[in-house]
Amino acid sequence: MTTILELKNITAGYETVPVLKNVNLKVEEQDFIGIIGPNGGGKTTLLKVILGLLKPFSGEVEYYAPLQNLFGYLPQNSHFDQRFPIDVREVVLSGLLSEKGLFKTYGREDKKKAEELLEKYGMKEYIKMPIGELSGGQMQRVFLCRAIISSPRVLILDEPTTYVDSNFEKEFYTILKELNKSLCIIMVSHDLGTICSYVKTIACVNRELHYHHSNLISSEQLKLYNCPIELITHGQIPHRVLTEHPE
Repeated sequence: MTTILELKNITAGYETVPVLKNVNLKVEEQDFIGIIGPNGGGKTTLLKVILGLLKPFSGEVEYYAPLQNLFGYLPQNSHFDQRFPIDVREVVLSGLLSEKGLFKTYGREDKKKAEELLEKYGMKEYIKMPIGELSGGQMQRVFLCRAIISSPRVLILDEPTTYVDSNFEKEFYTILKELNKSLCIIMVSHDLGTICSYVKTIACVNRELHYHHSNLISSEQLKLYNCPIELITHGQIPHRVLTEHPE
């Protein structure tokens, strides 16, 4: 398996306060890594380091592939003013800005690719609709098209289903599973019970990073990794298994 990037002894944070310490992670082609951990544990900071948006205090990120079009990024909440006069196709094409530059126009092939992606993910009929008129699930389809239009090798997602309904959530994960056949995916999620059905490996992040070479993880292992999150299981009646409360 070809290695795409590697984090080596990373310590990173903001101003002088470290959020991550001694983080090591190797990312390979067709990985599907689920990143879990408590709020404030450093999950988003980790993504920023990987993307090159945050320079670590120490350690290094080594990239084994050209940085241009290496990443597609789908944030937790894409900040579009719903009153801004931009339509669905223009949003998707904006995923080419890093390649085209701010003042370059989109060619026929760019527009064709945007339309093909929108058709593939069921949004072709909305191509001229203002982005602010879409539902949460529809917006997430459009933003996914924007994230992959540049044909990245790594797709990074920060809690991508936070603002979508449960009906679309399963469909969205199915789309990701199909995409994983051709690219690597790194996804932050708070829902371990759901992502275990789709990811291949799990990284527990709580200041430090513990990499689990499987998508199956127990509550005992979470304790060992110092990763205090809930495990959600499913039976005939959905239920949660929580740790025992001290008296």
